[in-house]
Amino acid sequence: MSLKHRFENYTQLFSNRLSNVDALPQLAILGLLSGIATAVIILIFRFCIEFPLSFFLPNGDPENFEGLSGSLRALLPLSAASILAITWYKIKPPNRKVGVSLVMERLNYHQGYISGRSFFAQFCAGVVSIIGGLSSGREGPAVHLGAACSSLLGQKMRLPNNSIRTLVACGTAAAISASFNTPIAGVIFAMEVVMMEYTVVGFTPVVISSVSAAVLSHAVYGAETAFLVPHLFLNSLLEIPYIILCGFLIGAIGAAFVFITTFFMRFSSLNIFYRILIAGLITAAIASVFPQIMGIGYDTVNLSLNNTVSVWLFIAIAVAKLFATSISAGLGMPIGVIGPTLFIGATFGAAMGVIAQHLMPEIASTPGLYAMLGMGAMMGAVLQAPLSALMAILELTSNHNFIVPGMLMIVTAHLVANTLFKQKSLFLSVLEKQGLNYNANPTLQVLRRSSVESVMDRKFAQTGRFLALSEAKELLRLSPTWLIIEDDNQIPVSLLPAVDLVHFLETLKDSDEPAHIDLIEMPAQRRNAFALYNQATLQEALDHFAEKQCDVLYVERRGSTISRIIGVVARTDVENHYKYKKV
Repeated sequence: MSLKHRFENYTQLFSNRLSNVDALPQLAILGLLSGIATAVIILIFRFCIEFPLSFFLPNGDPENFEGLSGSLRALLPLSAASILAITWYKIKPPNRKVGVSLVMERLNYHQGYISGRSFFAQFCAGVVSIIGGLSSGREGPAVHLGAACSSLLGQKMRLPNNSIRTLVACGTAAAISASFNTPIAGVIFAMEVVMMEYTVVGFTPVVISSVSAAVLSHAVYGAETAFLVPHLFLNSLLEIPYIILCGFLIGAIGAAFVFITTFFMRFSSLNIFYRILIAGLITAAIASVFPQIMGIGYDTVNLSLNNTVSVWLFIAIAVAKLFATSISAGLGMPIGVIGPTLFIGATFGAAMGVIAQHLMPEIASTPGLYAMLGMGAMMGAVLQAPLSALMAILELTSNHNFIVPGMLMIVTAHLVANTLFKQKSLFLSVLEKQGLNYNANPTLQVLRRSSVESVMDRKFAQTGRFLALSEAKELLRLSPTWLIIEDDNQIPVSLLPAVDLVHFLETLKDSDEPAHIDLIEMPAQRRNAFALYNQATLQEALDHFAEKQCDVLYVERRGSTISRIIGVVARTDVENHYKYKKV
């Protein structure tokens, strides 16, 4: 056997094993590959942003947009918006979708399949938007790039769709881990925000992916996190009521962010060229007055964590960032919103910290603590991901003193946005405005974790329509469950339970045994033959049953040149899997 054939056999064996929900060793390997590939992509993405900015911006600081003149601060985002407007106008509408909401859409409607064109569009849009000083973050684009990279890896290997879904979660976690240097928060974000489910089998490869991405990120950028966080602690438990009040305020701000974004999505009927250009004009006007909103703005976040400045300045730049980001995102500007969310939370939180020092100077903690809590609260409110937000601030600070105040402010903000203002996660709200529904039904989640290969019946035989009596008896000696009847061109036309042929032969008498048996005309419970490809999940199988109005499908493995049948799956097989093997 040639080396190529051996490799193909090993690949096929690996893929077959992944069709089962409990293929933990194989999933762990995929998690490692996904983490490494994603980390490399994110490092290249960061280099493409930081390298040109370090040459263009004053003092070689890739975030020093404040050092530009007023005219440049207006001209730069307008130029970037013009480039994106022309590009987005030229490309087809399906390829314009980017970011976390696109990843969730592909998971829910397309089993995690993300195209190379989408990957390329997101990479270019992310680089142009940040270099151009638009109000954008790199984490949203990074999630898209990580998920797309991992999805393309699974597609290239022709893995079952249930494994490609897991790979998307791995890429998401690795992207957050490599961007923030927060591997645990990356895992929780992938499961809580994108997948919206927790399973032990799914958790393990995601952890491996996140850790491997963090290791590579450490090797290049060191062990420092994305923010310069000083040692912060809560001065007094008497601050707790004030912290809860801050949670209420930031929850309302988070709800406002989601509302403004979805409000401006109402103008989606307007030509995309004009929408992006309008967003660029708004950003340019705001940036000419408040340059802090330009780019990812982590220098301003670090300022809020480490310095006390005017409360009005913090509030002004927070409001400016909120409007610049939410309006741009709502109008269709391909920007990341996770980074701006943290920026808004940090600056609003720092403002509340400065106010606290004026109101209760004897007991109030530093504004840096409120800035850090504000970041988590804003993330919890906008993304409806309180656990991810809490883990993010704990990893960023490496300080257990944040647990109690962090939980209080984050949960309060989450409840206010969700319960009081009836706002869903920003990404779910965006999908709803696009007429899409992210279905996190537990039944569907169970069915999406397994491939049809894990439940299909491999006992089948392919035969022509006419059989001699001896041929029929020889065929039944193989003990098939199903007979796949083919026409003269070897195309399946019907599925016949083998037991029906057995019963038919038992009814024959020696005197009237026919020369040939017509499998199409003989009495039997035949089914029309419809194909299902072997990568399909059990959810896709159920959808196919409903679409074709049938209860049996033959499973086909599609190669580069030929396809072959590898099994038969019945509706009862899928239903029994859900009833008796829930995981």
